[in-house]
Amino acid sequence: MKPVVFSSLSRFEPQMLAILRIVTAYAYLLNGTTKLFGIPVSEHPMPEFFTFMWFGSVLEFVLGIMMLVGFQTRIAAFFSAGMMAVAYFGFHAQLDNFWLPLNNEGEAAVLYCFIFLYLWVRGSGAWAFDKV
Repeated sequence: MKPVVFSSLSRFEPQMLAILRIVTAYAYLLNGTTKLFGIPVSEHPMPEFFTFMWFGSVLEFVLGIMMLVGFQTRIAAFFSAGMMAVAYFGFHAQLDNFWLPLNNEGEAAVLYCFIFLYLWVRGSGAWAFDKV
């Protein structure tokens, strides 16, 4: 049995799920805009056209917008989770620090991956084009 003080909070689940989706998608979208357009400014150079990094940046941008507005959230989240798994296992994880995302700078990729998996299973929440 849930304590009374917490059971009343469950009525806000759709809105809190939407806030999680929007904030996560906005941060994810910024990864794409930084790499593609240099906005916000970053010390990393923009990727060359049609490279692996460029395609990943385009997907971060497009899928980030889709999740931000809640359009086909489950599909966008599924592909984004896969991209973040590739980012972690392909670029961050090494044999000597495979299970240490803090040490291999893969923390964000791991967190994004599991948040996107949650959105894939759960959906968009409130305030989404998926609900229209």
